[in-house]
Amino acid sequence: MTSVWRKNKTIRSLLLFLAVVGPGIITANVDNDAGGITTYSVAGASFGYRLLWIFIPMTLALIVVQEMSARMGAVTGKGLADLIREKYGVKITLAVMLALLLGNLGNTVSEFAGVAASTEILGVSKYVAVPLGALLVWWMVVKGSYKIVERVFLVASGLYLTYVASGWMAHPPWGSVLQQMVTPSFSLKGDYLTMLIGLIGTTIAPWMQFYIQSAVVEKGIGVDQYKYSRLDVIVGCFMVDFVALFIVVACAATIYAAGVHIETAEDAALALAPLAGHWASILFSFGLLNASLFSASILPLSTAYFVCEAFGFEAGIDKSWQEAPVFYWLYTFLIVVGAAIILIPHISLIQVMLWSQVVNGMMLPFILIFMLQLINNRDLMGNYVNSRGFNLVAWLTTGIMVVLTLLLVTISLFPRLLA
Repeated sequence: MTSVWRKNKTIRSLLLFLAVVGPGIITANVDNDAGGITTYSVAGASFGYRLLWIFIPMTLALIVVQEMSARMGAVTGKGLADLIREKYGVKITLAVMLALLLGNLGNTVSEFAGVAASTEILGVSKYVAVPLGALLVWWMVVKGSYKIVERVFLVASGLYLTYVASGWMAHPPWGSVLQQMVTPSFSLKGDYLTMLIGLIGTTIAPWMQFYIQSAVVEKGIGVDQYKYSRLDVIVGCFMVDFVALFIVVACAATIYAAGVHIETAEDAALALAPLAGHWASILFSFGLLNASLFSASILPLSTAYFVCEAFGFEAGIDKSWQEAPVFYWLYTFLIVVGAAIILIPHISLIQVMLWSQVVNGMMLPFILIFMLQLINNRDLMGNYVNSRGFNLVAWLTTGIMVVLTLLLVTISLFPRLLA
């Protein structure tokens, strides 16, 4: 009788988890966007396995930050932008929203650049692929319900496993890989420090905290279901860094070993063909296309969510265009402009990507501090405020992120300082 009860309890828990799964896995996996894949590819190609040690503390930091956002959404039933406006006022909210809007526009442009790069490797012109990709992601969100869109995003999250296949096909020395993962190394050389900061900076982005909290609220996840939502967050964080690790490994085992220089994820995909085989290259390119389309859907969506929440406009995929016109018009604007910029002949994306990274980097410390003040507000969170131990970890994570972000912004603006 006891074994039957335990079995039924396990099945019930599994069904409850499957009912709330989505926001954590989706938000984390979007972090492996075109810019992130480029960062991981160049890290593996330039430094081999030397930077693998950072993935363990990086994953823990991501879990801490994402868990706080999801918990605030479940407890308060409000998005992060909404809470910032209530706590800090309209002027501060307006400044934060404007900076995030500009940063996310630059990030959206980068995602469509990833669409163009990956499809050209696969033999499709960007003048065909980018408009079709933009239309696809726009139609899916505007015409679909939250449940349908979430299912598509979960499938897209699963397709990231193509990078695991690419890494496996590269036949890395697994003994060396495991050893480097648990052996910290450090260097004050400019290129090493820049890459280390870039890896951490691409893992925790300001928009992620707004999106996951909005997704938890729109899905209707409350306090009673939160323990399952927290598991969703943890699974997503492990999944995203597991995939990222395999991207580094794939490029380290092939491109680094062959002494080939690359600068982009497109270069990595092309370089893999003669080094690891045609299918490894195709899978890498397909992974880049999936990541770019996935992120080109989520980034404008997260922007529409937090802007509308901040200023009291209706927002949500389950609402019609008539019910939430600002939400849908803003989403459409970001998709159209992001795709259109990529279609300008001979455009250089370096400055766009640079400044979007700088804006995001400058905003991250403020967002983390806002979050920690909000989540420790007992009037707002009740018994769900951070414990002392969690606060210690959270503030330490925030402090490290602030220092690294300041270094990242400084290096981005003044690259010769560490030359």
